[in-house]
Amino acid sequence: MSIGSSIGVAFLGVGRMGETHLRNLLGISGVKVLVVADPRREAAERGRALVGAEQALTDVEQAITHPGVDAVVIVTPTDTHARLLELAANAGKAVFSEKPIALDLAETTRVVKLIQDRGISVQLGFMRRFDPGYARAKQKIEADDLGRIELFRALSRDTYPPSLEFLMGSGGLFLDMAVHDLDLARFLVGEVEEVQAWGTVLVDERFAKASDADTAVTFLKFVNGALGVAETSRHSNWGYDIRTEVAGAIGKVVVEAPQKTPLLFAKDFNSSFDHFENFPDRFELAYRLELEAFFGALLAGRKPSPGPEDALETLRLALATTKSWRENRPVKVSEIQA
Repeated sequence: MSIGSSIGVAFLGVGRMGETHLRNLLGISGVKVLVVADPRREAAERGRALVGAEQALTDVEQAITHPGVDAVVIVTPTDTHARLLELAANAGKAVFSEKPIALDLAETTRVVKLIQDRGISVQLGFMRRFDPGYARAKQKIEADDLGRIELFRALSRDTYPPSLEFLMGSGGLFLDMAVHDLDLARFLVGEVEEVQAWGTVLVDERFAKASDADTAVTFLKFVNGALGVAETSRHSNWGYDIRTEVAGAIGKVVVEAPQKTPLLFAKDFNSSFDHFENFPDRFELAYRLELEAFFGALLAGRKPSPGPEDALETLRLALATTKSWRENRPVKVSEIQA
């Protein structure tokens, strides 16, 4: 696919996250949203008005073939990603898609091969990689400022448990939530050889109804010899809580942003500050930067990242973690095959 000095976009899916991405697209030079599609007419029209698109459609698949479209942005429900990626690949369109490609390894493998065969540019929405803290940590690690990596630690606590309806289709705690920390483990340290996971229900009995866990700990053994641990919880009474540490032989990096507003209030021998409420405000900048990186790569003729191969390997790791929890044993990532 040849990209000129401007990129025409078909935007698919106008939910909460879709509106965030649409607003971010308004600020990217050389990008024009031509068509917005959502099965709900009012949502499609709302998205069209937000960015001044030419057309609003309820046929999401039709939007991909809209004249002038060079790239497709997919922010639709998880179970639609694979089909829409396949249609875009066959149409020769570049794609930015929210993760995952699919919750099934065989289906993901099939779509990744199709993308590779068609030679289209695809980036998946692992937004934490673009957060300035994580991006800087990656630079420090690659510059060998930490020395040999020894330990990785990640902690993620969501503020509010999701609905039972969401849980039933999410793929579970490890595929839906812990997957972000597992992707960071690969991004910052390297491929994982083996995992051991424990999970339980401590927060809400709806998780038991969904055959899921709401609280988990995963131990990681990396191919390069480093060790790691990821803690995951679906509930945090004090606010959105995300922390990551990578320690090496001579230094360490810590990524932590507990304070939303750069203000500490002090009075009567006490002090306080506000926490982030959830992922949209904690990673607000990362969501903008990931889209800027995608379209910047297209305009420069570079391959965007993280690509479909990253999505495949991070899914493999999350499936190994899920298998370890369900079978109560260590699982080598190489066991997970399509």
